[in-house]
Amino acid sequence: MRNKSIRIIILLLVLVAAGYFAYRLFTKSGKKTPSGQQAAARPAGRPILADAYVVKPVTLDESIEASGTLQSNEEVELKPEITGRITHINFKEGVKVGKGTLLIKLYDGDILAQIRKLELQQQLAKTTLERQENLLKINGISQQDVDVTANQFSAYGADIEFNRAQLQKTEIRAPFSGTLGLRYVSEGAIVGPTTIMTTLQQLDPLKIDFSVPEKYRNAIHKGDPVFFTVTGDTSKYRGNIYAIDPKIDLATRSVKIRAMVPNANGRLFPGSFAKTSISLKDNPNAIMIPSQAVIPGTRNKQVIVADSGRAKFVIVETGVRNENNVQILNGLQPGDTVITSGILQLKPGMPFQYNKVQ
Repeated sequence: MRNKSIRIIILLLVLVAAGYFAYRLFTKSGKKTPSGQQAAARPAGRPILADAYVVKPVTLDESIEASGTLQSNEEVELKPEITGRITHINFKEGVKVGKGTLLIKLYDGDILAQIRKLELQQQLAKTTLERQENLLKINGISQQDVDVTANQFSAYGADIEFNRAQLQKTEIRAPFSGTLGLRYVSEGAIVGPTTIMTTLQQLDPLKIDFSVPEKYRNAIHKGDPVFFTVTGDTSKYRGNIYAIDPKIDLATRSVKIRAMVPNANGRLFPGSFAKTSISLKDNPNAIMIPSQAVIPGTRNKQVIVADSGRAKFVIVETGVRNENNVQILNGLQPGDTVITSGILQLKPGMPFQYNKVQ
């Protein structure tokens, strides 16, 4: 009796669960979503409404913006050519110096002594050579002995020149006029060819380096003006392009450009970040379309063009952009009608109707 009651209870639970799921299934199949109602309300094959833009040529004042860096016109790290001890430091940090100014002097006592010794030996060889030449006139000595002495005299002269060249290396002079940087050594320090003692930079004029996309390579020429601003300064500065790298960078597909910038007032500093702008020649027949009409892709960009009331996808090449529009370099012609709305619903060859044409 007890087992029979348990079976009845289980049967009732199964019936209740089956009834619940049947009710849920019925309510879902009978309920329509708003999109489903719209789909049912719209007859099959009805064209999609879309906004369009008729392409026409406009005048475009095109400019290129790029990030740049200010560089010294000339810059060098001053290092000694030989190892030695600093005996004198003849400059102050951050001051301007002229070309050839003696900045640092290394110990040269040993070189001076060697030069003095060689000069005495050369003088003795000269005296000996004069005597032998007189003896040669009376056949009192052979020509070979005279030649040996003459060669020795010349060798002393070469040794003296070598040591004088070494003596010049003990004097570190400014290779050009400029402004000295910080000093990294002190008097008495032993320095070598790898020791940076200070830096020298020419700050007027300055250089500015920046890169632009390769498609603008033929639109930029030497002498073109460059306008730029630097961080922390609201003033707008101007320079002129004087060098263009003949090679396109393989990694970035851009071309490096260098411009010369006057800096007589000293307000610009090497290493500063600069936001540059180059104005290109006005293009009176530029094709500009709304930015939302361009469909980006992994390999190319496309737009939808009206073709007898149907959607036609066209690959385009874009140029500069502004706040609302983008330039089309290839793919469109004046008079083409470009779809600007509903582009996600349209497929190639699908019919549509105009909602608004601009």
